[in-house]
Amino acid sequence: MTDMEAFRDAVTAWATGGPGDTARSLAARLPVRTAVLLEGPSDVAAVEALAESRGRNLAAEGVCVLSIGGAMSVAHYARLLGPPGLGLRLTGLCDEAERPYYARGFSRAGAAEQTFFVCAADLEDELIRVLGVTRVEELVRAEGDHRALTTFLRQPAQRGRDPQQQFRRFLGTKKGRKIHYGRVLTEALDPEHVPAPLAALLTAALAPA
Repeated sequence: MTDMEAFRDAVTAWATGGPGDTARSLAARLPVRTAVLLEGPSDVAAVEALAESRGRNLAAEGVCVLSIGGAMSVAHYARLLGPPGLGLRLTGLCDEAERPYYARGFSRAGAAEQTFFVCAADLEDELIRVLGVTRVEELVRAEGDHRALTTFLRQPAQRGRDPQQQFRRFLGTKKGRKIHYGRVLTEALDPEHVPAPLAALLTAALAPA
């Protein structure tokens, strides 16, 4: 486990009711300067994959990427990590429906001027739209999930649905699939065609303090 992974685990333990001593100690010792607050682990997988594709090491550059377990937790994490707590710069990524939670959470933590980014529906939707359904189907086939996709598309509930929405729903039908494809779809992106919220988030996270 790296030092940044240890810090991330300590923050998660702190946010879920444990003591904050370990997180505070690691924050003082590590060059951590920015906390990226994401709704779930599939978002973490995508952000880390994009950074790696650009030759950037988030941990080495002082960026801690956190899954906060849903947008309703953002105020709590912002309070622990932002100005009232560890004093880290905050940024994040959320779905359009969760924008009010992020805006309120950042504001209550005294970080209203710090920027988070918003996906039109969610990050999977952004990735599928940029890649196109044909390319996504190719990736699903390459990952050995084509039979599962075919079975899913035969379900009556999927008939008549927009193909992009079908793929988006498919990614959430099995535990761990969204996380896996968060990385797979991001790695497949053309470097010049990255969903705008994801690209802007990475730029903000890596910006000099």
